[in-house]
Amino acid sequence: MAFRQKHLLGIEHLRPEEITTLLDLADQYVDLNRQDMKHTDTLHGLTQINMFFENSTRTQASFEIAGKRLGADVMNMAMQASSIKKGETLIDTALTLNAMHPDLLVVRHPHSGAVDLLAQKVNCAVLNAGDGKHEHPTQALLDALTIRRAKGRLHRLNIAICGDVSHSRVARSNLILLGKMENRVRLVGPATLMPSQIGEFGVEVYEDMEEGLKDVDVVMMLRLQRERMDGGFIPSEREYYHRYGLDADKLSFAKDDAIVMHPGPMNRGVEIDGDIADDINRSVIQDQVEMGVAVRMAAMDLLARNLRAERANKPVEV
Repeated sequence: MAFRQKHLLGIEHLRPEEITTLLDLADQYVDLNRQDMKHTDTLHGLTQINMFFENSTRTQASFEIAGKRLGADVMNMAMQASSIKKGETLIDTALTLNAMHPDLLVVRHPHSGAVDLLAQKVNCAVLNAGDGKHEHPTQALLDALTIRRAKGRLHRLNIAICGDVSHSRVARSNLILLGKMENRVRLVGPATLMPSQIGEFGVEVYEDMEEGLKDVDVVMMLRLQRERMDGGFIPSEREYYHRYGLDADKLSFAKDDAIVMHPGPMNRGVEIDGDIADDINRSVIQDQVEMGVAVRMAAMDLLARNLRAERANKPVEV
């Protein structure tokens, strides 16, 4: 299979054929997850450690479920009660974990680049579950799988990413992935929530939702990330919803068969109208959650294969 990565640190490191390989395998895991017997022994004998320095519901739960369904020994570290709180550095934590010989390390961290630093210090496969404003690769991959299953393809689509782009690692990873797969991407939102280096991405930028959503195939809404804001980026949530919250009137400018996405957690009545979020004919938000488990199973499966192959080719130290 065309997947040669040692770690999954970001989408920028993946070739288009590697993305396709991972999504094809994830499709198989979707089928497995819908069966009564959902377990395999793919990761039997391997240890998976989940380290979440930021709160998470969907991502942490799906990584844990993914590991257990693949037969791994899974441990969730309570980072709020770890030695990090006593002043231990990230590198010392990595060295401590390395001495325990884990095989898969899943990390979410508030600082961009922290996961990459960990990957340099451990002898196992590292998966980035989100680092600062940098990347969230498995979210982009599950979004890609959701789009491919809903639209029948993952190329030459018109896709609008709307809202708080500036603070969103989800947006960054999706921009990179969708660009690699030859899609036309638009960013829609207020200028205050657009990154300063937006010109580097080669995308169209709109401040008007109706104009930005015109004839798109996919509408991807983003969470308004208050916890990452240190100033007045929006006048008020009420005004933000009026101008940029997705409702039936704004969605009417997209194609009739356009799908609606949101990475969660949703702020209903701020980024999206509740009726739109729950519309089974347009919303694929719950599908995204389902695809998340399958994509993370595929990612860990592929990385474990490469890890085992690498270890098999190394002489045993005596």
